Amino acid sequence: MSFKMTTLFAVAGLAVLMASGAGAQTCGGTYEVQSGDSLSMIADRLYKDAGKWTAIHQNNVSKLGERADRLLVGMKLDLLCINGLPTGLEGGQPLDSAVAAAAEAAAPKAEPLAVTLPASANLHKLTFITSDDYAPFTDRKLPEGGMMTDVVQQVMTEAAPPQGFSVQWVNDWSAHLDTLLPQGLVDASFPWFKPRCETNPEEYRCQNFLFSDPLFEVLELAYVDSTKGLKLETDADFEGKTLCRMSGYAAWALDQDGRNWVKDNKIKLERPARVGDCFQMLVDGKVDVVMIDEFAGRAALREMGLSERVKPLDRPLSVETIHLLVSKADPEGQAIIDMFNLGMKRLRDKGAYQRLIGAHLSRIWSEG
Repeated sequence: MSFKMTTLFAVAGLAVLMASGAGAQTCGGTYEVQSGDSLSMIADRLYKDAGKWTAIHQNNVSKLGERADRLLVGMKLDLLCINGLPTGLEGGQPLDSAVAAAAEAAAPKAEPLAVTLPASANLHKLTFITSDDYAPFTDRKLPEGGMMTDVVQQVMTEAAPPQGFSVQWVNDWSAHLDTLLPQGLVDASFPWFKPRCETNPEEYRCQNFLFSDPLFEVLELAYVDSTKGLKLETDADFEGKTLCRMSGYAAWALDQDGRNWVKDNKIKLERPARVGDCFQMLVDGKVDVVMIDEFAGRAALREMGLSERVKPLDRPLSVETIHLLVSKADPEGQAIIDMFNLGMKRLRDKGAYQRLIGAHLSRIWSEG
């Protein structure tokens, strides 16, 4: 089913609820953890879908970190409105407002925002670049060009640089870091994961680029074939297994926090070109685990019709942050980062960042 049709069905479903008298209900809100709760149990009870535990975790990652089991009785979890659920929680939004937000998030604009203001001869319009085919973060086929494109555009609008700015698309990710940024042909690129530079200062990105404050936190999940009954409850259980991680995707999480899976040859690592290649290798029995962020994993499985067979383990391998990057060789690089971070702070302080992210995530998870 196409993205457009899926979104229309999701919005239509909410509209039916309203028409049947549910307009006075609230959707989403705050849930207080009870004794015996787990994320999957909460998701099953409130979303009618245990698999949406990742939606709860992603929306509360600042409280839970990498541990899906870090639930304490009395902890307050923020739950998004997804397909009209959950209802009746404290702090929820009126259901008609949820419908309006879903419709707004589902309406793509023809072109990414570009702002040009009067500028002196010494100022050039700032150029930020991204690339297609990285759903749900960046892709011109997505509403607002994707979640992170929307964030960057809104942050820069808030920052209001006197020379203006534009968002451009260059569909060669490696060229962003290898050529365009180092040679000063563009000013910034997004979205990029940040290595743990404190413990891995030799990483290429750490040595050559400045990072903005985090745009978003992403769960890196381990996907397994649910028909195989593979038990991977601790890091030690992964040793001796074959993992798949696409080429071009950083694999530092496999060695961080004392794992040293790659460094000490504790695992075998396969690196095909596409996410779908990894999942095909999984169902063919050629690898044991696929490691990919939650969103890329969900999109690939949905496209391949494997969502019921391939499932993520109920604990993330890591939580990674994604950022806007500028080159350290750019004499204005730190000023650009400072300006961007200030715009981000302003957006957060007035609650606009949370509303923007919430609208995108509700749409994404409503797709199933």
